[in-house]
Amino acid sequence: MELSQDTKNILGLQLPTDPRWVNLAEKSLEDILTDHAYCEQKAATSCISLIQRYSDMEKLVTDLSPIVTEEWGHFRLVLAELQKRNLKLGRQRKDDYVNELLKFEKKGGSEEDRLLDKLLICALIEARSCERFKRLSEGLNDKYLRSFYRRFMESEAGHYTLFLELAETYIENKNVRDRWKQWLEYEAKIIIQLMPRGDRMH
Repeated sequence: MELSQDTKNILGLQLPTDPRWVNLAEKSLEDILTDHAYCEQKAATSCISLIQRYSDMEKLVTDLSPIVTEEWGHFRLVLAELQKRNLKLGRQRKDDYVNELLKFEKKGGSEEDRLLDKLLICALIEARSCERFKRLSEGLNDKYLRSFYRRFMESEAGHYTLFLELAETYIENKNVRDRWKQWLEYEAKIIIQLMPRGDRMH
């Protein structure tokens, strides 16, 4: 299914990452790779949770099943990169960015409203990850790592459009557009609030 033109027009984060974040990340490579690894792991877990909760939605289950495999494959790639560089996978730390996003999620309302927000949260996290990977693919001094993150960037771009496409499949498109606009505005405020940290992907 192709995304509607309206959905294509509303893609895009409102506030770009400060380019200086790349310099901070490069100085904390073990930390940034560790955080990246756990982001991939959490992405796989989120897809599994959606499949379990909405097992009656055939397209959702069919489309997200390969994403679980892909995200876990990404975790393994990042883990291998850590090991190749004789770096350690550290402990998972609190994700302030995601925690702030969850505060905006509708807890009550209809099941449709809750589904929409879950899909849009996933879309937003993937979109921001894609944007951060783009920064790394363009700004790192390490040529191999630039290529490494270019591949991740291309993958995440497909993921966040998939979550929007799923939202449009099950929910009135105007409702998707309106709520996505609200999420983009809210996310921009989070980015202003949270100073870029070189040891975190978000």
